[in-house]
Amino acid sequence: MAFHGHHHVFSKPHTILTINSLTPAFRLNTQPANISPNTWRSSHVRSRRSANYHPNIWDYEFVESLNTDYKSEICTKRAGKLKENVKGMFVEAIGLPYSLKLIDYIQRLGLDYHFHNEIKSALDKICMDAKDYHGSKNYHLTFEALKFRLFRQHGYEISEDIFKSFIENSNAKKGKVKDVEGLLSLYEASFYAYEGEKILNEAQKVTSKHLQNYLKERNDDESSMLIFLEEEISHSFELPLLGRLPRMEVRRYINMYEMNQDMHPSLLEFAKLDFNMVQATYHEELKYASRWWRDLGLHESLGFARHRLVECFLWRHVTEIVYLITVIDDVYDVYGSLDELKQFKEAIESKITILWYTLFLQVGYKHGGKPSALYEICFFALYNTVNEVGYNVLRRNNLDVVSYLKKSWGDICKSYLIEATWYYSGYIPTLEQYTNNAWTSIAGPLMSIHTYCELGDYENITKEALESITTNPISASWRKINTSLSSSRGVFPSSFINIIQNIARTAQYIYQYGDGFGIPNHEAKDRIMSIIVKPIPI
Repeated sequence: MAFHGHHHVFSKPHTILTINSLTPAFRLNTQPANISPNTWRSSHVRSRRSANYHPNIWDYEFVESLNTDYKSEICTKRAGKLKENVKGMFVEAIGLPYSLKLIDYIQRLGLDYHFHNEIKSALDKICMDAKDYHGSKNYHLTFEALKFRLFRQHGYEISEDIFKSFIENSNAKKGKVKDVEGLLSLYEASFYAYEGEKILNEAQKVTSKHLQNYLKERNDDESSMLIFLEEEISHSFELPLLGRLPRMEVRRYINMYEMNQDMHPSLLEFAKLDFNMVQATYHEELKYASRWWRDLGLHESLGFARHRLVECFLWRHVTEIVYLITVIDDVYDVYGSLDELKQFKEAIESKITILWYTLFLQVGYKHGGKPSALYEICFFALYNTVNEVGYNVLRRNNLDVVSYLKKSWGDICKSYLIEATWYYSGYIPTLEQYTNNAWTSIAGPLMSIHTYCELGDYENITKEALESITTNPISASWRKINTSLSSSRGVFPSSFINIIQNIARTAQYIYQYGDGFGIPNHEAKDRIMSIIVKPIPI
């Protein structure tokens, strides 16, 4: 859940800068050599562009009106009872198939955070089991593929070779495999391949072909279990499990699990109740974020920007950061002159210090102009937020992360400036030039480092992970991410890799049906309603 242990951004006992903090006594007479004397005078009178972004559809009053019946003590007690019932299911889970299915159901129903120890113990037991199902009469494609996927998800070592005999099987090549559930299980597992693995490539091709044929040849009078499978196959083709946003998948899968012939009533009720209780927490956290947004005042000062607070909240732990990224991105895309943007980038790149910003302002005052108040507002909002995050990590982990945060903000402003320079010069970059810059401008590294610091898992924050983010942007390749999850091949904590996964998933979620951020569409609105606003009937 978002903002656990997080307090108001202006409440910590460290220095908070405001525009009025910069009295003339602190303004130095030194002028940076690379700033043009005519910058502010010329930019002061220039006309500003507009991207005509759609207005915000989730206003402050709407957020404040959010209410729910799932915050009561009655719900808490019932959830506790159901949790104990589900714990008992782990004890009753006898045999590999039942254990694997139980873990998968719990994960996909969004309940795994309640059962970390139980899941680990169950997987450890399966891993240590000496019995080899592969190549024997007990080999079952459904459970071998499910075991493979769960092991890869949790960082256990398992080889793709377990599927070699299936791929080489003549029936598989001829399209005569009747185990539809097994085909779907292997299809989903194939997306957890490491770099350089080839058997899983072939497995994905084979299973995809068979599953497509199955959908074409299906009958209208099939059982509920087959209808369930067909729904799962269609959804997997649209977006594999690996790429789905967790909370969105939970909302969808609860409905699917209710149709499953293996459905356990206690597990289903707990999933629904837990979803609604988490949603109640979202309401409170979103209200806090909405008040922060209102007090910050950027929506009043920056009318040209996309004020998408609720959409930003879907990134959970870093609502404030995503909102600031969006606003500053729009400053570079829509508002600023090239000279202004260069100087703002230099202010951010130069470690975001009070000393540099006094110089930044002094140039404007000395040459008869004044920087737009917009830049002052953006600068101080960013300064306070970065130092707030740094303070939290320093207090809890005794690690100074501010320099890494500042470098990431400097890097993204530099990438925004490159794109602005292309626009003003009329230059059309090559695909290679654009993608090389986009690794940074899409905000992946910046989002990664802030989320890593904001998670609250402070004991696992390492300098190695921070330096990797700020020096080598992580590839969008899922295979590289999968490889990083391996206990023997990976060098980063699993919590860090999970952040990277969820950032990629969120991007897919926002833009799957078009620009659901800049131009909110029905799909984006419906998804937000299902996660944040509408509870699941129990």
